[in-house]
Amino acid sequence: MRGHIILSHGSDSGPDATKVSALAALAESLGWSTVRPDYREHDLHGYAGSVDPRLAVLGEAIAASPVPPVLVGSSMGAFVSGLASLDAPVAGLFLLALPTRIPGYPRDIAVRPGVPSFLVHGYADDVCPVDEAIGFARGQGMPALLVNDDHRLGATLGDIEASFRRFLDGLA
Repeated sequence: MRGHIILSHGSDSGPDATKVSALAALAESLGWSTVRPDYREHDLHGYAGSVDPRLAVLGEAIAASPVPPVLVGSSMGAFVSGLASLDAPVAGLFLLALPTRIPGYPRDIAVRPGVPSFLVHGYADDVCPVDEAIGFARGQGMPALLVNDDHRLGATLGDIEASFRRFLDGLA
């Protein structure tokens, strides 16, 4: 096993969502173990109300990990992955369609300084403003792949997979 990866889906999604499923399959083919928590019952509490329950579930998954894991998250999954990195050692963060804030939630996105991180965001994201995501990445010195895609990032999955492979190779 090269390492362990926890993939967190976005709101209105699930652990079998296209992006997290594709990235899990790629990671497993490279010798990584993966787990995909199911946050759907917590998402019924609304965006702001789902953050703390998601953080609790993700914290449990991190604690159960055999090694500091790589956290991969899409949208709300990216938001909680960043926040979770503040509370536990992680090997890396791969964030997709990142919201920098959740209306009604008291904290903005943050990540543990020094954790290898990468952002993928679509120029046509109508849910999470691209300028805010770029500003966050710039402030963190975080490399980013900006793609001509919307919030779902479905049209550029091949590019995302290639970036994810390079990211994991860089951690090995």
